[in-house]
Amino acid sequence: MAQQRFVSIGECMIEMSGGENSQYRLGYAGDTLNTAWYMRALLGKDWSVDYFTGLGEDRYSDDIRTFLGDHDIGTSHIRTVPGRRPGLYMIHQEKGDRHFTYWRDTSAAKLLADDKDALHAALKGASMVYFSGITLAILAPRARGRLLGAIVRARDAGARVVFDTNLRPALWTSPRVMASVLTAAATLCDVVLPTHGDEAPLFGDKSVEDTAERYLELGVEEVVVKDGAGEALIATASEQVKVAPKPGAKVVDATGAGDSFNGAYLSARLAGKSLQEAAEAAHRVAGIVIGQKGALVDPKLVR
Repeated sequence: MAQQRFVSIGECMIEMSGGENSQYRLGYAGDTLNTAWYMRALLGKDWSVDYFTGLGEDRYSDDIRTFLGDHDIGTSHIRTVPGRRPGLYMIHQEKGDRHFTYWRDTSAAKLLADDKDALHAALKGASMVYFSGITLAILAPRARGRLLGAIVRARDAGARVVFDTNLRPALWTSPRVMASVLTAAATLCDVVLPTHGDEAPLFGDKSVEDTAERYLELGVEEVVVKDGAGEALIATASEQVKVAPKPGAKVVDATGAGDSFNGAYLSARLAGKSLQEAAEAAHRVAGIVIGQKGALVDPKLVR
């Protein structure tokens, strides 16, 4: 059987985590990269995992390419943008919660969709395409349209399309624009993975069921509504299940928890697991990730 291909699209950033005594660890992360990382950890070798983004020609861009390649995440379609560099963010803990500071205004990833031919080449032959609300938010409106057009073309060619809405209001010009773009994008997708607590203030959802129903009404086949430490609701037109995480998980750093949940859920579904089984696997992996520092944990811990 020919190898199948998972393509994740978005922004890989330099991550500075830790912060104890002003000492930080340098790593690389970003919501769609985090999910690709856990897909690679959990999918079999009959799947390739590629990451599509924009990087520069500087040493940190080179380091990111090397890092991804060393962990068997494909980099051959990454767009090189001269004069640009990766974005950067720092995580610091305060009163038991995470706080982020970003430097991403001149991130090369903001131009990832500026070359239409390169974009289509990156998605050609994809079995599954994954992107997020952050992927859309960092792009200029015309580039956003090019990306969505390429995703439609990939879907028409047989790819399943998966979307984590991942609301980040600070990246959008207004709540109205954010709501309209995310809703339009969801109509192109087979699977959507929203987070109820983020969606409720924007869309007025009063429950996880409201969030799921809103996306089902848009024609989405499978909706996975995350709710932090609460039950996840997985809904299709014919089935709904709620799955709670096992209690007792120690939270060291919740960075990347939702992204790892997504990766574990999708990989389980691709392996033929039921909605219930996939959600249980997703909670298990997310519970491991929140017990470690940084967004990307050693793949051996989650297998």
